[in-house]
Amino acid sequence: MFKNQFKGILLIGFLLHLSCLPTKPVQNVNPVLVQEVEEVSHPKNIILLIGDGMGISQITGGLYENMNWLNLERFPVIGLHKSYSADSLVTDSAAGATAFSIGIKSKNGYLGIDSSKKSHITILEESVIRGLATGLITTTSVVHATPAAFVSHQPDREQYELIAMDMMDVDFNLLIGGGKKYFERRKKDSFNLINLLLSKGYMVRDYFEEDFESYKIPSVKKFCFFTADGDPLPANRGRNYLQKATKEGLRLLENASQKGFFLMIEGGQIDWGGHDNVSEYLVSEMLDFDKAVKEALDFAEKDKNTMVIVTGDHETGGFSILPGSEMAKLKTAFTTKKHTADLIPVFAYGPGSERFAGIYENTAIYHKMRKLLFNIN
Repeated sequence: MFKNQFKGILLIGFLLHLSCLPTKPVQNVNPVLVQEVEEVSHPKNIILLIGDGMGISQITGGLYENMNWLNLERFPVIGLHKSYSADSLVTDSAAGATAFSIGIKSKNGYLGIDSSKKSHITILEESVIRGLATGLITTTSVVHATPAAFVSHQPDREQYELIAMDMMDVDFNLLIGGGKKYFERRKKDSFNLINLLLSKGYMVRDYFEEDFESYKIPSVKKFCFFTADGDPLPANRGRNYLQKATKEGLRLLENASQKGFFLMIEGGQIDWGGHDNVSEYLVSEMLDFDKAVKEALDFAEKDKNTMVIVTGDHETGGFSILPGSEMAKLKTAFTTKKHTADLIPVFAYGPGSERFAGIYENTAIYHKMRKLLFNIN
């Protein structure tokens, strides 16, 4: 009988404890986007965002320096890809982006070609052929390795003038980034590729004529904006166009073709902060890139027929967060000034995003995107 009384007292105490708990549910301050059941299985549009040099540690650094929040937390599907190239366990940006653009592991330094130097059509080039609008936005030069892998076919990533010439063969709709000198003041020939762009119907503007931060992209179907003569400034030195370029670029592409679009956006200087072993540089670039992620997700959430994929080509610097770190006050270290072979996260949202869960080769990202965008079974 004493046992029964004791159990009763415990039950009453537990019920009294429950009655004292707050009745208002705690609000989730970092909501994951909810995907509606009625979504179609194939997206009309794909936005691929590549954080060059962005591994888990770069994301972590940006998260904690930003008071425990990034827009990357909104993604419902996360996977990991194996970043190695055809000739090295540690890839470079050229081979890494080529894996995304043609679905084949190639050698470091190669762009849009396989290890035997055979050219393959990129997903951006195929999108053009199929009538989709296409675009490239980067915080580096537009002829740098990552954007170049989607529009060029070269065995040497540093042949910037040849890469610029390759771009003239691709009828893209949007191009925003640095590198004007490789189009206008070329050393290997006397061609003025900006005049060629104008003759092909592009509206071309640059940093010298306009400040992009106060410039609004007009209602045109072909637009180029050169943000620097060579490489753009770092974000912590005043560069501030990526978020705006993403938002307005999406509007342009949405109106450029009724069939849909493919857009690649690169946060290219996360990598440079890693190479320099400067934590502040790396983190500021990570946070700038996350603003572009926000614009892409906001667009996709409203559109409901757009897939957003965020990944990196490789990790740079062997970046780590050390004991003694505090929120927004990190102690960090680097193990190298080069790239590493870490697995790289993949974030996905939109129709078909469940296919990006798990661990897979970096080349699988191309094949998954292609099947979804072109409705291939």
